[in-house]
Amino acid sequence: MTTTELQAPAVPAKNELVATLRPLLLDLAVPLGSYYVLRGAGVGLVASLALSSVLPTVRTVAGLVRDRTVNGLAALIVAVNVVSIAISFWSGDPRIMMAKDGAVTSTIGIAILLSAFGSRPLMTAGMRPFIVKGSAAKSEAFDRLLAASARFRRLERMFSLVWGITLIVDCVLRICGAFALPVGTMVWLSTVLTVASIAAGMFVGCAFSVPMENMVKLEAAK
Repeated sequence: MTTTELQAPAVPAKNELVATLRPLLLDLAVPLGSYYVLRGAGVGLVASLALSSVLPTVRTVAGLVRDRTVNGLAALIVAVNVVSIAISFWSGDPRIMMAKDGAVTSTIGIAILLSAFGSRPLMTAGMRPFIVKGSAAKSEAFDRLLAASARFRRLERMFSLVWGITLIVDCVLRICGAFALPVGTMVWLSTVLTVASIAAGMFVGCAFSVPMENMVKLEAAK
């Protein structure tokens, strides 16, 4: 008589990926998505910004009360929305409103730059899911390298520095363009700047994220 051993089914990698991406979805995707949905539905600028700030505000306060830590991405979204609301009351001048995008970009860029010199660089939350790819072994390897590898932490900081500098350059270009170029030109150029900034951040950031991914693969294979 033979005995068949029953093994518990492995947790799908997809579930691991969802768990890894959840903070990114809650802190960035949902607030930004809700803002654009509300604006598309005809809700006013200030009301849309305020309503889209509810979830990140709750998560920031909950983190402070429960864990005595600041939820970086959620707090950043709240700060950006507050800056946007303040500028929206400043002037109805179309050039000022276009320069507002630059001010918002600079708020994000400065926050990312400052975080790069702290213990929790902000861009790590966005980069990590693409490195661990839902793998529990890679996630554990990522944590081990953060704790033990000075080179890994240096690459992590440099990745955030790249994005912070990219966004600040984007801010300078937007503000200069808002006051130096025709309004009609800036309407389409603003989109070009957004795409170019994202492409530049991704391209230059690969110089640091790719070595991190390779280190994680090697560590997970041990």
